[in-house]
Amino acid sequence: MTSDTHVGSHEDSHEEVVFVRDEPSGLRAIIAIHSTALGPSLGGVRFWRYAEEADALADVLRLSEAMTYKAAVAGLHVGGGKCVVMVDDPDRPRDDALLVALGHAIDELGGRYLAAEDVGATPHDMDVMAGVTPWITGVDVEAGGSGDPSPATAVGVRAAMRAVIRQIHGDGARLAGRHIVIHGVGHVGAALARMLATDGVQLTLADRAPGRAEAVAAEVGAAVVGPHLALALECDILAPCALGPVIDIPTVDRLQCLAVCGAANNQLAGVDVDDLLTVRDILYAPDFVVNAGGIINLTEEFVGYSEARALARAEDIEGTTASVLARARAEGIAPGRAAVALAQERIAHEGHGRWNPGDPAEWTNGRPLVTLRP
Repeated sequence: MTSDTHVGSHEDSHEEVVFVRDEPSGLRAIIAIHSTALGPSLGGVRFWRYAEEADALADVLRLSEAMTYKAAVAGLHVGGGKCVVMVDDPDRPRDDALLVALGHAIDELGGRYLAAEDVGATPHDMDVMAGVTPWITGVDVEAGGSGDPSPATAVGVRAAMRAVIRQIHGDGARLAGRHIVIHGVGHVGAALARMLATDGVQLTLADRAPGRAEAVAAEVGAAVVGPHLALALECDILAPCALGPVIDIPTVDRLQCLAVCGAANNQLAGVDVDDLLTVRDILYAPDFVVNAGGIINLTEEFVGYSEARALARAEDIEGTTASVLARARAEGIAPGRAAVALAQERIAHEGHGRWNPGDPAEWTNGRPLVTLRP
């Protein structure tokens, strides 16, 4: 196995970017550590088919940077990292040899990167890697982990939607009776649909996977449209819950929603799209604020996992979203810019340079102690 490491040399100011290749298993991966100023970087392992290695690099750099801001705004003492694994078919089960090789590559970083489950990854994948390195989060609850983060992510998205509806319709506004379009009904999108159905929301669902939207719709009593049409429906909230970027400048012209608030990472093609949404008076709840329930769930592992506590803390995203939107309005800037500024201010105030694991004798349960809140 070979690993080529680049430290602090990328134009996006990532601390470290590692290219990993293992010929026997066929592993081709990139691990990006954006910042460890607040603690070890934490982020998912994504198995995906990329046309070129350059596409994988661009994806991992954007995703890891978003993780830094996500953790900072959520008040966590972890930084941002991500791993992408280049595969021909994300849905095909991986050989354990590939997973073991990836586990060794993560282990070589000595805890500066904590891996978690992301798109394409399965609990089996994480369990195999956890057998090689202690720097894996989100393993089965029976093994002392936090398990599937999707429910906590969905709880946080619904909480953010409550803040969005109040921002649009006034302090007493509720989700009941609103029309919400969910674009992507995988683990998080489906969980979100079930929660919103209990809130009395009018739901329209869309998904690229044949039959998936129909199956969830039959369960919750929702309408179904194609993914392309979903982006142009008149609604209160458009919730991108698949892969990003789903909204670019041409798409903005088609939108008929009052707000964009969903679980997907990197929903917007760029910050200029955020600005354009603001010009069009479409409220954007920054994705890395809205979908922080997953990382909140993972960090609970460091103090002894409690699902009830994780879900309660995911509900706090309602207040965080409201604060970001209020700041954006007060300063006359796009919400994404307000959220990034908030994250950067916290990092500047509380950051302590590059993080290292310290003395293993001081670790808890085989891992360094990570404080959840300031």
